[in-house]
Parts: sequence; C-alpha cells; structure tokens
Amino acid sequence: MGIFGKLFGNKNEKEESNEEKEIFYAQQDDKMEDAYLKAQQNFKYFWRELYWEYRRIVPAQDLAIVKIPFKQKVNELEDPIVEHMWINEINFDGEKINGVLMNAPNELTNVAIGDSVSVVLDEISDWMLAIQGKTYGGYTIQVLRSNMSEKERKNHDNAWGLDFGDFNDIQVVFEQKEHPENLLEHPMAKNMAEQAREFFKENPNEIEVIDENGNNMLHRESIAGNKTTIDILLELGADKTMKNKKGKTAFDYAKQMNWEHIVDAVDN
Repeated sequence: MGIFGKLFGNKNEKEESNEEKEIFYAQQDDKMEDAYLKAQQNFKYFWRELYWEYRRIVPAQDLAIVKIPFKQKVNELEDPIVEHMWINEINFDGEKINGVLMNAPNELTNVAIGDSVSVVLDEISDWMLAIQGKTYGGYTIQVLRSNMSEKERKNHDNAWGLDFGDFNDIQVVFEQKEHPENLLEHPMAKNMAEQAREFFKENPNEIEVIDENGNNMLHRESIAGNKTTIDILLELGADKTMKNKKGKTAFDYAKQMNWEHIVDAVDN
C-alpha cells in the first residue's frame, strides 16, 4: 500500500493504529497549541519549498500537506465538533491557503473528501513536507510521537513509511543540518540565478505580468522569500511600489511573511 493509502485509506483497516487516528484529532493542550503556532510561524518555509517544487520538471517531494481544523455546529447548547484534517494540492497567494481535502471526516457532515478548501494562515494547525523519505514540519505529529514509547514511535513511523527524525529537533528545510544557509535562501534560487537573469532580460514583459490577484513577479518572489530572484528583478527595473488588488506591495508581503533578509531590498 502506498503512502497515501496508509494515511488516508479506509479508517476501518486493521493496520491503522490509535495514534494515527489521533493525528486527525489534535489534542487541545499547551503542547498542541504551541505546535499550531510554530506551524503558522514557519509556514513560509513550506511555501518556499513548494513554490520551487512547482517549477521542477522532475518532482523532488514525496508529500506536501497542510492540516486544518474543520468545525461544525451541532446545536446551540454544545461546542462545535472539530476535526483536524489534511489538505493537499496547496497554493498560496500571500492571503489565502487553498487546497483539497484528502480524507473523509469521521463525524462532520459539512465537508467531504475532495472538497476545495480556503483558509487564512493563522487558521492552520500544521504542515508537513516529505523529501527523500524525511519529514519537515509536522509539529502536531511530533507532539504525538513525543508521548509514545520507542516501540510505538517505530510502529507509527513505519505506518507512514517516513523518517520523522527527532521530535525534539524539528527541521523545516531540506538538508538544514548539512547546509544551514538553506534557511536563508533556497538553493534553487542561487543555482538558477543566471538562467533567471537571462530569461527576464529576454522577456522583460514577464517582470510586470500580474496574476488574478494582481500580484506581479516581485510580489510572488517576496511571498516565497527568494532574495536572489528579487535582486535580479529590481536590477532589471521591477516596480516595487506596485500594489495588488489588496493594495499591498512586495514589501508588505516580505514583512507579513517575516522574511527579514529581503525587507530592506523591497522597501519603498
């Protein structure tokens, strides 16, 4: 059975453990609340990696998913039912995270597997990437793993078919330990700098082409935190005062995403 079958298959299958079910029902304790916050704060790394993944000819990622709490009010006297479930096919425009619900709810009736979903960043409860079998992010999962015995963790990881590493040392970017500079700049941004410069020189109109949200290339690169590309765009005349449909500039997104290394470059 493939990774998606193991994670999001029939919930009655014998191989699914109680720990796996708990992944979809995040506990409301201090550790989980902290996990939610860290996932939101570090979502920028998830999006930067996915942003580059969409440009690759050969995919590098095994998995790219975001966890969201879905709610349904049953009646006025009881608290709403909440299920934390995963979405994939992620896109992000600096305002909304869009995706598709991957698994069928246990109790909720107001959403179904395959539904399109759109939320703001501070509504997510987790995100996780898997590259070459190793996970990045997965904060709520690591909280659950921290409460398991060594044997339980091994069984859990085998069920996912992934290397979750040390729950006390959560990585957020590929080869973070070997290349800590990857936290600052994605290696593809540096490796493709000359190709990018030549492309924009030959296709200057692409610099200011806007998408359906009014974002131009400088907006999108600022959301993803790619300073190398931003420097090239500015060198070739990109307008950093341009506002999108929300009235925001590239600077606004650099600040909003807390990309400290590019804020000065796009400051008006």
